Amino acid sequence: MKTRKRIRANLIATLAAGMLISGCSGDKVERGDVNYENFTAKQIYERGEYDLARNEPDIAATVFGEVERLYPYSDYAKRAVIMQAYAYHKDEDYENSRAAAQRFIDFYPTDEDAAYAQYLLALSYYDQIDEVGRDQGLTFQALQSLREVIERYPDSEYARSAVLKFDLAFDHLASKEMEVGRYYLRRDHFTAAINRFRVVVEDFQTTTHTAEALHRLVEAYLSLGLTDEAQTAGAILGHNFRGTEWYEDSYKLLTGRGLTLEAAGDGWLRQVYRQMLKGRWL
Repeated sequence: MKTRKRIRANLIATLAAGMLISGCSGDKVERGDVNYENFTAKQIYERGEYDLARNEPDIAATVFGEVERLYPYSDYAKRAVIMQAYAYHKDEDYENSRAAAQRFIDFYPTDEDAAYAQYLLALSYYDQIDEVGRDQGLTFQALQSLREVIERYPDSEYARSAVLKFDLAFDHLASKEMEVGRYYLRRDHFTAAINRFRVVVEDFQTTTHTAEALHRLVEAYLSLGLTDEAQTAGAILGHNFRGTEWYEDSYKLLTGRGLTLEAAGDGWLRQVYRQMLKGRWL
C-alpha cells in the first residue's frame, strides 16, 4: 500500500467531509470543543484527516488519539495510530511521533503499514540532524533506525529512501569528525587531529570527506616530521583522488620538501595502502 500517497489523497478527499463534522460542533472547532463520544470511529477518524488537511497536525494528532481511546478494537483504531504518528511528525513533535510509530510496530508488526511506521520512526531522528555542531547521538539513532527499515523491509517503497538518508547521515558523522580534526589542526594539536582524520579514513571511507582527511593527515604528519606517514597518505590520495584539489595541495606540500607520494614505513596508513591495492578499500 502506498501509504504516503494514500494519506495525501485522503486529506484532499476529506476536506469536504470534514466540513460536515465541523458543523456538528459549531462554526469553529478548537481543541477540546468536541465530545467525541457522540461520534462513530469513522467520523472521528475523518475529523482527524480534516484537521490534517487544514494544516492543523497538532489537533489532528489529538483527534486520532480519540479513535484509539474510544474504539480500541476497531480497524479505524489501527489506522489512527499510524496517522497520529504522521500528524505528530508533521507538527515536528518528534518524540510523540516516535512513540506512536513504535506503538504501531509493537501492536501490528505484520501489517502492511509496519514499514511506514518504521520509516516514520527513523525520520523522527533523521529530521533533527540539522547542523554539524549538534550532539551526534541523534545521528547514530537515525542510522540504527534507517538500517532497520533497510534490513526488515528491503522490498518496501521506503527502503530506497532509507538508503539515501542512511548515506547522508553517515556523511554527517564524518563531517563532525572533520570539524573536530580541523579544530585541533588549527591549534597545532597534531596528534589529536590525526586521531580524528584517521577515524574518517578507516571508518567513513565511503563518504565525501575521505580525500580531505588524507590531505589533512599529510599536513599533520609533516608538521610532526613524520615523513613516511605523510608520503603514504599522499600515495593513497594519488591512487584514489588524483583529480581533487586535495591531491594537488598534498602534491605541492610533499614535492616542495623533496618528498614523493609513495607508500613508506610500516604504520597504519601503510596497511590501508596495502588493502587498497588488493581492492578491499574504496
